[in-house]
Amino acid sequence: MTTRSDISQHPDLAEMRSRFERATSNPAAQGVEALALLTGVYLAASPWIAGFSGLTGLAVTNLILGIAYCVCMSGFASAYERTHAMAWAACAIGAFTIISPWVVSGDVSTTRTVVNNVIVGAVALLCGLAMAAGGRGGRKPTIGPSSMS
Repeated sequence: MTTRSDISQHPDLAEMRSRFERATSNPAAQGVEALALLTGVYLAASPWIAGFSGLTGLAVTNLILGIAYCVCMSGFASAYERTHAMAWAACAIGAFTIISPWVVSGDVSTTRTVVNNVIVGAVALLCGLAMAAGGRGGRKPTIGPSSMS
């Protein structure tokens, strides 16, 4: 007869939690998270800051992308173990921000919009990549007789 054990007491789970805690408690990770949140706020407000709010399609796109980016990147400090996979969605938002002046309907690819979106998109993409890679530090799992306890 087999009995079910409580997974919350498994040693691998405890090690994974401590690794995620180390990933989010260092100043570099906190700096990346702060920069990412500022990037998302700027992306949402950029049509009015950079002066292309008259291009309604791109203005609304940047507003939605900025809010979505902030939501994706905001949970890292408190619950990294449950939210680190959203960093890849943040990377996709950053990549789309870069190409959005050319794919949003209407003629919105002005110098101002291209420069703004390429710079903000690149920063957003790099922050997303940094957060996605943040939890990879620590020991790598091993498979074999020594790992089975």
